[in-house]
Amino acid sequence: MVNAGLLPFIVVDNHKAEFWAQIFSNLKVREDLAVNEGGEIAWAVRKNSPLLLKEINEFVARKNANLSFFNEVMRKYYTSTRILKNAYSPDSQAEYQRLIAFFKTYAGKYDFDYLMIAAQGFQESRLNQRARSQRGAVGIMQLLPSTAADPNIAIYGIDKDEERNIEAGIKYLRHLVDTYLDDPKLDQKNKTLMAFAAYNAGPGNLLRFRKWAASSGLDPDVWFFNVEEGAARIVGQETVQYVATSTSTTSPTSC
Repeated sequence: MVNAGLLPFIVVDNHKAEFWAQIFSNLKVREDLAVNEGGEIAWAVRKNSPLLLKEINEFVARKNANLSFFNEVMRKYYTSTRILKNAYSPDSQAEYQRLIAFFKTYAGKYDFDYLMIAAQGFQESRLNQRARSQRGAVGIMQLLPSTAADPNIAIYGIDKDEERNIEAGIKYLRHLVDTYLDDPKLDQKNKTLMAFAAYNAGPGNLLRFRKWAASSGLDPDVWFFNVEEGAARIVGQETVQYVATSTSTTSPTSC
């Protein structure tokens, strides 16, 4: 809102201001107008919650002993702007409005949140049906025609028809959930997150990520800060950033 001129200014933590100033060209960081200096960011816990306080203190102690965790979080959220794209540009909004009926129809058919799938489509191609990858993925959902033609999906013409492309991408995501994530230990949220990871990195790699988490003392049934750690070490940051960005617009409610 400050960048758009709706607000004249806002007070935020310095590290946040410096990061977002890289994205929004109309922001000016006024370090000379500090409201508070030397402050610390800390957990606030209601009184008489000894178990919660104990859990937080143990978590902080473990993570403080592991500087790589701190560095990973900082690198993931506060150093790279590559994963951020302007979904609110006039062109992006026009494409969103033109295509949203397809996302609603097929997300409903295959039991997904349509906003989540639209966010994935934007992450994949910026909703551009003409997009082509070096690997041969095509269209809005950046799916290989051979994957769409597989008997489990059986949708053709995804390189030419944006509606077929969107349906194929969503049906493939459903196939990933039903085939590789039919695990009663996984809750709906983590099924969705891991389905996105499998869409990006492949179901075989997702299995490797979960095995790495289990062998490293992390939870193989939880994506954030657990299975995603395996993804970062096995294939790098792309899949970690892909899942975080694709699911940032909404909380998935069904899978």
